[in-house]
Amino acid sequence: LGNGGSTLHALRCLEEQYGDQWTSFTVLLIHSGGYSQRLPNASALGKIFTALPFGDPVYQMLELKLAMYIDFPRHMKPGVLITCSDDIELYSTGVTETITFDKPGFTALAHPSDLVVGTTHGVFVLDPSSFSGKGGLEYGSCYRFLHKPDVETMQQSGAVCVRGGSPQLSSPGNRGDSGMASECVYTDSVFYIDHSTAKQLLLFYKQMGTLCCEIDAYGDFLQALGPGATPDYTKNTGDGSKEDSGLVAVRQQLYSLLQGTALNVIVLNNSQFYHIGTTQEYLFHFTAESKLRFELDLQPVAFSIFPDTDKTLDQLSIIQSILEPGCVIGPGSVIEYSRIGPEVSVGKGSIVSGSNINFSVDIPSNCFLSSVSVKTTDQVEYVTMVFGVGDSLKKSVKLLSDIHSLQFFGVSLPECLDLWSIEASDQLFSSEDTCLGLWTARIFPVCSTLSESVRMSLSMLNSVQHKSAFKLSGFQLLSVEEMLTYKDVEDMLKFRKQIYDEICLQRQK
Repeated sequence: LGNGGSTLHALRCLEEQYGDQWTSFTVLLIHSGGYSQRLPNASALGKIFTALPFGDPVYQMLELKLAMYIDFPRHMKPGVLITCSDDIELYSTGVTETITFDKPGFTALAHPSDLVVGTTHGVFVLDPSSFSGKGGLEYGSCYRFLHKPDVETMQQSGAVCVRGGSPQLSSPGNRGDSGMASECVYTDSVFYIDHSTAKQLLLFYKQMGTLCCEIDAYGDFLQALGPGATPDYTKNTGDGSKEDSGLVAVRQQLYSLLQGTALNVIVLNNSQFYHIGTTQEYLFHFTAESKLRFELDLQPVAFSIFPDTDKTLDQLSIIQSILEPGCVIGPGSVIEYSRIGPEVSVGKGSIVSGSNINFSVDIPSNCFLSSVSVKTTDQVEYVTMVFGVGDSLKKSVKLLSDIHSLQFFGVSLPECLDLWSIEASDQLFSSEDTCLGLWTARIFPVCSTLSESVRMSLSMLNSVQHKSAFKLSGFQLLSVEEMLTYKDVEDMLKFRKQIYDEICLQRQK
């Protein structure tokens, strides 16, 4: 459904559950994370339950969201506040300034960002007459909304402002004292829909019956708003997916439904928007000297048992894990919900999630390792996915003859398959349509214990790194896509609870 379709579906559930009562509700709606292909340790349980490296016991993204938005409901008319699960908005306003969601239509928070940030987010073209660019918080109106625009589009449409000033088309003369451009655009994050607009959207959803395509709550709702909106975007479906015609039709209907609806903007000049949706962002914000780490006081060791050593802890992030004396964790790595034995070394910049490693092994740098409990029969079994931190799980090709362009830890997939004695065929991939990629490749062995599944997956990786054969032909193999189909969330939570109990017990001692 996409996050737009799921928003409409959630509104429908509210109405089914509460009838007309829901017209008086203030609703917080959090998109909890989709497939999470760019941060797969959040795929099985959802991004909203991502553990953060602070709190005792640790906080999850959900608690942080609730804390950040705690002041909103008091200044909110009935309606729906929509937010993602992988972003954090930090802001400060004057003592007398409040963020109020009480206008008809849509109201969005806006944050000053560099132009390059704007290219991967939504950008507001503010109405200059409604906005001065002064003060910590300002209410303005938006002329039109651009979705992931390129820099040229931002400049031509009047989205570029000079920091601390009103929107004006910037010229090369607008330089700060440092000689650097002080240009910015205002980017999106959270937005609010008042109740009558939410009701219109719900009515639209009911009339549609079944959705045949993914709708994006940001691109497809917000691009229809404001007096400067044009329907051009409805035809721009980008990736040439098979749902083109359906998507264009649905977008056009949404456009005519929402056209003329106001887009109010609350400009938070003193704010910062952080995104933690990719392995790179996750590693950076949790382990490097990031501003977010400083602002939230993220800890190198959060609710964990960690051997007392003089080693510098600065660039680590250990979250609800048990590490035994003797293990070595390289700088810039994140370990969450895992047990790490005494003869384990983890390289630099790696992610280890939900694993039990009780044997002697060197995990290489830039390695992504995440274990999932699965039930393909009535027995719980375990599979561990392993990749390079930079591998693209989103990339796919249509033809078997093109799979050489897929890279596993820097090595082409056919070369890996040779080493593992796996035949490249259509049966190798789990998707019915022609999406051949690392996401759908059946390459991960199913094992009866958690530590055995980690051992097997690390042996696969080792064989690729040292170009030595490692036969996988005897195993039942799953793709990441199938791991999520067969996942056993209860068993994964049970493992987390065991670690939790053991940490509490050790602390009492």
